[in-house]
Amino acid sequence: MKSTVNKPLEYVHDDARLLGYFSQPEGDKLPGILLVHDAFGVSDFIKGIAEKLAGEGYATLAADIWGDGKVLSSESEIGPMIGRFAADRKTWMGRLQAAREALAAQPGVDGERIVMLGYCFGGASALEYLRTVGDVRGAVSIHGGLDLVSEEWAHSPSPRKALLLTGYEDPMAALPKLAALQHNMNGAGVDWEVNLYGHTRHGFTRPDSDRANKPHVIAYHAQSDKRAWAALKRFLEESLAS
Repeated sequence: MKSTVNKPLEYVHDDARLLGYFSQPEGDKLPGILLVHDAFGVSDFIKGIAEKLAGEGYATLAADIWGDGKVLSSESEIGPMIGRFAADRKTWMGRLQAAREALAAQPGVDGERIVMLGYCFGGASALEYLRTVGDVRGAVSIHGGLDLVSEEWAHSPSPRKALLLTGYEDPMAALPKLAALQHNMNGAGVDWEVNLYGHTRHGFTRPDSDRANKPHVIAYHAQSDKRAWAALKRFLEESLAS
């Protein structure tokens, strides 16, 4: 299925101008994916994922959390930006909700069939949104920074599904934190699944991960990347069925 629309999509939350990237295949009543960027922002990497997902038949909006379509490049920018939203979860979740509304409002999109998917910071975002708002069919975290996810999961009367795809050697998803998150989701009645990849670190889906020059922390892993994409496709098919 070929993507027929690839374009910037502007929307707002409070006084903030948010500039996402929308990719949509041909069709009507299409299931939607709200794609949440990693620490860098709506980069070419994230836009490429949006287009790839559209090629699978999903209308995909890469949401802009940082604002104005800003793309960060250095740790001196990234740390404070993540810290800002971790300290202001109302704004963090509000910007995600605005993106969800923008996606659902697009012609041809079925607003009742949306999954939130995120990488790194975006993975934590997807899980936090599922925990606090929950108006999505499911949430997927790919090498998410689990330290940002709260431990307070309340039981919800509506069904919630979660998929975590993470590396065994990812310091941003340390095993004790992962175990606690599984325990909390289980207690809250979430239908959850974890795929844990051996010999795999943070950022394992990004071929350019070596640019960080921290191979003990972040590194591309081709096999885990391939396995994670297959697991993601299965979860989306299951969660977004009519």
